[in-house]
Amino acid sequence: MENYRRGRGRASVSVYVLGFIGLGFFFQPLFAQTNPDGSRISALQSYRTGRDLEAQNRMDEAMRYYDQAVQLCLDAISRNTATGDTYAVFTWTLQRQQQYDDVITWGERALQLYPNDYRIIETMGEAYFYLLEYERSLRAMQRYVNSQPQGDRTAVAYFFIGEIFRIQGRFHHADIAYTTAVQLDSRLALWWYRLGTVREALGDLDTAVQAYERALRLKNDYQEAREGLTRSRR
Repeated sequence: MENYRRGRGRASVSVYVLGFIGLGFFFQPLFAQTNPDGSRISALQSYRTGRDLEAQNRMDEAMRYYDQAVQLCLDAISRNTATGDTYAVFTWTLQRQQQYDDVITWGERALQLYPNDYRIIETMGEAYFYLLEYERSLRAMQRYVNSQPQGDRTAVAYFFIGEIFRIQGRFHHADIAYTTAVQLDSRLALWWYRLGTVREALGDLDTAVQAYERALRLKNDYQEAREGLTRSRR
């Protein structure tokens, strides 16, 4: 989250796939759709495996599973068997691959079919954020939290809303958004650190100290949080 990147340099899915689908050709998966024991491999399983490998910093292996998930989704789309779940997994996977333009392209296509699929709306909000299109990101995130106050990604959406307001210098709004995020999910040191920074910027030093201390309890070697704590205590 510290550095906002536009992509990994991988080839855009939309560049070499849209033409094939538009012409009616079928994109075959790079991997078999069944395991040796005959059990079916789903795009969601491939995505989750890739995500777990990424969490272990095993990126080369993760990308192979992400590529598999992408191909399985494309195959379903080309065969007209895709569902809202297919598009959700597809956009999640493209997001993990940092293919943000493709997230938007396929997300817009998905919303034409499933206009109230808030999973896709939230994913597009994240993609817009990384593309530095903050107003579009904000609209998507606000639409998500207003419609899904108890959604799986509501805490994350509030964090991104806080990020946008912080970048725009709207610190009171950022404080509210970050506070909501940590109330919904208090386990992430970065979120507490960000809350500390906006409270420090507002001059609310006592609560900034509290936020920095929470960040350090979660990650005791968090140097930026320690520096913020020192400043606020002064």
